[in-house]
Amino acid sequence: MRSDRRLKDSNREKRIYAFRTILAALFVLGLTSALIIRLYDLQLVNHEHFQTLSDKNRMQLQPISPNRGLIYDRNGVLLADNKPIFSVVIIPEYSKNVDESIASIQEIIDITPEHIKRFKKRMRRSRRPYQSVILKSKLNEQEIARIEVRRHELKGIEIQAELARYYSMGSATAHSIGYVGRINEKELAAVDAKNYSATNYIGKLGVERFYESELHGVVGYQTVETNASNRVLRVLDRIAPTPGRNLTLHIDSGLQKKAVELLGAKRGAVVAIEPSTGGILTLVSTPSFDPNLFVTGIDYKSYSALRDSLDLPLFNRSLKGQYPPGSTIKPVLGLGGLDSGVTNRAFSIWDEGKYQLKNDERIYRDWKRQGHGRMNLFSSIAQSCDIYFYDLAFKMGVDNMSKYLGDFGFGQNTALDISEARDGLLPTREWKRALKGRAWYPGDSLNMGIGQGFMLSTPLQLATASAVMANRGRWVQPALLKLASVGDRPIRQRKIEMNDIQMINPEDWDYIIDAMSEVMHGKRGTARSSGRRASYRMAGKTGTAQVVGIKQGEKYDAEALSERNRDHALFIGFAPVINPKIAVAVIVENGGGGSTSAAPIARALFDEWILKLAASDKTESKE
Repeated sequence: MRSDRRLKDSNREKRIYAFRTILAALFVLGLTSALIIRLYDLQLVNHEHFQTLSDKNRMQLQPISPNRGLIYDRNGVLLADNKPIFSVVIIPEYSKNVDESIASIQEIIDITPEHIKRFKKRMRRSRRPYQSVILKSKLNEQEIARIEVRRHELKGIEIQAELARYYSMGSATAHSIGYVGRINEKELAAVDAKNYSATNYIGKLGVERFYESELHGVVGYQTVETNASNRVLRVLDRIAPTPGRNLTLHIDSGLQKKAVELLGAKRGAVVAIEPSTGGILTLVSTPSFDPNLFVTGIDYKSYSALRDSLDLPLFNRSLKGQYPPGSTIKPVLGLGGLDSGVTNRAFSIWDEGKYQLKNDERIYRDWKRQGHGRMNLFSSIAQSCDIYFYDLAFKMGVDNMSKYLGDFGFGQNTALDISEARDGLLPTREWKRALKGRAWYPGDSLNMGIGQGFMLSTPLQLATASAVMANRGRWVQPALLKLASVGDRPIRQRKIEMNDIQMINPEDWDYIIDAMSEVMHGKRGTARSSGRRASYRMAGKTGTAQVVGIKQGEKYDAEALSERNRDHALFIGFAPVINPKIAVAVIVENGGGGSTSAAPIARALFDEWILKLAASDKTESKE
């Protein structure tokens, strides 16, 4: 039986092949058409858009931080400089995992939990894409070398160089110049974000803070071409930043060092002013701290030690310390008494060591228990007779006293460029009624007459009052800034209208100043030991401020009190008496009498400054 065999159908196969060929051709044609359409869209329709995206991939606009202006003393000594430091930074956008990157660096150099905490805080306030965030600053040479050796393994991690502030005199100028530190979120919100887009530091205190806008400068920009690893290949365009303005201060670094040396380990403050200009020659508060620790961030342990110290090194006593002025205000009240007609040069009292108001059992005692005997205004200033000023204060009353003390700058911050100073407290009857709900009593006036009671003043205010006295009533606002480098930006300062003090009898100025000179050079002057063998005449007034009250009938005994409960020692003065060159205020906390603790410091500063000027004048005359 013949089996059925199917023959090959060539026509059918040709039709199938032709169909498949046409289908494949149509598929390829479709893909080609789609590609052509896409290319047309990319190259023609959206050419500009994608060209911009492409440029962004290879080009970056980077802000350039301006160099911060330098700060000099009056003689050109550099007080605040910019020095290069090296930091290890992480660029989060180029790091696969930030935590892994930190762990990698920890294997190479010492990274503490505090470093990590600060890094994450900075990363949260990162202001622009691809911004590097500092993990650790002030790397030493060994740390830099270790990181560089393994740099190829550390993606998104770089060594970055920057200029950081350096204070050459360290703690000696911390309370006058202040310091810069890492900018925080609150500060960033208060400044021009664009101008600070490349800035890591901002002024925190003192001159650095007050003149921040002058010192900072204007940010610059550069367009750079980078590779896939974010390495800069070349700079395509650059707008240079405008550096901050250099500042020259009235401060004299030599006198500043001398004041620090004289105060030594004592808690206290010294402020010296040039009466003719109002320039602050010295502004010292001790103990102090090293401002360089704060520039890139102080560690918690060091900060805690400063913060918790009983001696308060972070507290600026010269500007914020508020103390009873004690007898240092007696010349001002004496001048006010003469001008208001309450007293005169001929009027005198008999001082038997105590003073008592009518119908008042309280006894107000003189510092000299047995009294001074017959005293007029001149001798009462020279010997600091409390009884005379109790009587004067009672007659003047609080209204008159507050008026004359206010004319000398008490109760307000009158400085041109210091915003951190406190106002002190110049009491009035209205103040007491509003704050304490009580009337002003005659006893309050008596206490105020010897600089005790409610009244408080700062060392800056005491130095200012001394400068006004040296100028015979001519007012010049105290200022730290002497000169700024050329620039078109206006200097921001605190303009306060203070009127010159006009006396009905101008000779009263000389009378009071002669009495202050008697304090230093008279046979019974309270600071005569500090005025001995001087080649020039100086004027001054000692003061003592109580820290704790003494009960009626009890005698002050320093030995029976703990050191921190003893009286404060104060002194104000100026020199020379004719054509004064320097006015000074000194306070030594718990130093006892002003004549023994504060006046010798002032005399040493007078010598330092006046003899220095004399030597300078001789050199100029020879030339």
